[in-house]
Parts: sequence; structure tokens; C-alpha cells
Amino acid sequence: MKPPEQIKFIELEAFLFDLDGVVTRTASVHATAWKKLFDDLLERRARADGAAFVPFDPVSDYQEYVDGRPREGGVRTFLTARGISLPAGGPDDGPEVETLNGLGNRKDQYFIQALSEHGVEVYEGTVSFIRDARGRGVRTAIVSSSKNCAAVLEAAGLTQLFDVRVDGIDLRRLSLAGKPAPDMFLEAARQLKIPPARAVVFEDSIVGVEAGRAGRFGLVVGIERADHAVDLRAHGADIIVADLRELSREEQWAQP
Repeated sequence: MKPPEQIKFIELEAFLFDLDGVVTRTASVHATAWKKLFDDLLERRARADGAAFVPFDPVSDYQEYVDGRPREGGVRTFLTARGISLPAGGPDDGPEVETLNGLGNRKDQYFIQALSEHGVEVYEGTVSFIRDARGRGVRTAIVSSSKNCAAVLEAAGLTQLFDVRVDGIDLRRLSLAGKPAPDMFLEAARQLKIPPARAVVFEDSIVGVEAGRAGRFGLVVGIERADHAVDLRAHGADIIVADLRELSREEQWAQP
């Protein structure tokens, strides 16, 4: 694993950023929406079965089962861990339908409601880093499994910071595999016309780091937001930082 002081960004041409937990502080809003969704389902099932109700943990369960995954994948992964199997249904299932897609769409409603109530906060260190990189000619992309990516960027006033956006809408439209598959990052690099080996992936989730490593990108930067540096390192992060301000040193842009 390379220490931050050994990174030379002059050798790289494109930066690919995850959204939630990297650029915006919406991961907690997502976690709240997931908890509302799963606790309702788990509590109803516990009552019907006469079993103890074990709620969704918005920290550990969120990180392990849903963070970074497409909504349907997050629903499936968590429910499988709880021994619950539901039909996949279709992407147009209404939020009242108890299928993987229906529950995913219900979660989306909860997220939009929470977003309208709480707004969007950003990581200022990341925004400053992106502006600096773009000023030096680096091309940038946002890569998110969320179908609400464009709305979140617009609400945060960050749309113009990215040359390319690959999000949950593209995931369905282009039949891409979700993280931990590298498809979304590879699509962003393709649209930027930059080889993966000349691009950097910035991720805070384990599945996102795995996707960056699987895509053979030039560098995978793990951003530690939830005390999981060991896991990020184990799953393929080349370096780990708590904030992108740690990478904003002038010597990292100098010729080797």
C-alpha cells in the first residue's frame, strides 16, 4: 500500500468518485431510509412468527450489506443474511409490492422524503480537491448506484464539477452489473476516453473498493468514514485517507 506522500497525480488523467460518503454526506440519509424500510418488514415478520425483533443496524448492517450496492442488491443481500427470501419482481413494481424491487422503490421514497427534509451536505475537503484537480486539467466522473444521483448533485450545486455521470439509471439502461463488479467505473472511464490504468477510483465502501480493484484502475483510494480502514485495505485500497485534504499537497502534482 502506497503512503499518500508517494502518490504522483501528474501520472494520472482521470478521477472517478463515488457519491455518497465521498462527495456528499448523504450516506446517513440512505442509512436512515434503509432502517425505516427494513425495521418495518422485520417487525411485522417477527410478530407473525412469534420471534424476537432484531432491528436493522444503520451502521454495521448498512456497511456490510447495502452500502454501495444497487437498491435491489442491497435488499437481497440483507434479507438473505436474515434468512428471508422474496421474489425479485420487476423494476416498475410499486413501493407497496413486497418484492426485492418493490422494497427498493419504497426505500427510494423514504430517501427522497428524508432528502427534502434535511437537504444535502458535502465534504468540503473532497469538493476542494476536485476543484483543484480540474484546475490542473484532470477529467472527473461521478459513479453512483443511486438513481437519485443527478438530483443530489443538483441540490448540492455540484453538477458542473463532473464531466461524466454514471448512475443507477445507467445501471439499468446499459444493463451494467452493480458494484462490486467494475462495470460502472469502466463505463465512466470509457466515456472519458481514459484507460483504466490512467484513472483513480475514490471510494468509501468495501464493494466500491473491490470494484476499483477488479477494474484494474491505476489507483484505488479508500476513504475512511466509518472506522473500517482495515476492511478497505483488505479489499484492495492502495491508500487510505480520512479526508481528501490529505492528498492536496503540491509535491504530489510535481513531475517525478
